[in-house]
Amino acid sequence: MITVLTGAGLSTAAGIPDFRGPDGVWTRDPSRARLLELDVFVGERAAREEGWRDWAAHPAWSARPAEAHRALARLVEAGLCRDVLTQNIDGLHQAAATPDDAVVEMHGALATTSCLDCGFGCPTRDVIDRLVVEPDPRCPYCGGILKPDVVYFGEALRSADLRRASRAARTCDTFVAIGTTLQVYPVAALAGEALAAGASLVIVNASPTSWDRDASLVIRDPIEEAVPALVEERLG
Repeated sequence: MITVLTGAGLSTAAGIPDFRGPDGVWTRDPSRARLLELDVFVGERAAREEGWRDWAAHPAWSARPAEAHRALARLVEAGLCRDVLTQNIDGLHQAAATPDDAVVEMHGALATTSCLDCGFGCPTRDVIDRLVVEPDPRCPYCGGILKPDVVYFGEALRSADLRRASRAARTCDTFVAIGTTLQVYPVAALAGEALAAGASLVIVNASPTSWDRDASLVIRDPIEEAVPALVEERLG
């Protein structure tokens, strides 16, 4: 059984820039990362307004799955992969026909928004549609701060997702990390959990990662070529 972990590099072919790559969002402008710090978002109205403008313009709204997304969906459909763990918030795995129950969105999802006070939830598009008249969106029920259901820096990952991801890492035969630098913990630690349980580690990423020396296979080829080739090899 294969467990897959995907990062921002998977979606670059779909038109969504990564963060830490040579042309990444934070590489070009390190100050942008500050907008994803929870204490900044909560404490500074100007940062919230700027952050919401960024979310409104995010390319995920118009992106379509790339061939690598579709290849991974075929792997799941064939019964060779039970869990697709993703650090991405764009929903492209589901758009590529990977079933919802096979995808674990470790860092949340842009599609929905919640109130930080009362927990009210709604589609993020509904919030974006009101930004012209409400640039600092507030909960219609309690007046609390609305925030996309994306995990910000300083915010804990959902415990249920962590438990499922850990189980998926510990029970697979092969752990495949695609398009991730494996720098952000606790998700990056999943590679170590898989190795400790006896799985082989495959890394598909354009740049080196700290786990490369432990991998049985490291692929630097473009993800759009490498992932479909890996999947076809597994499908026989």
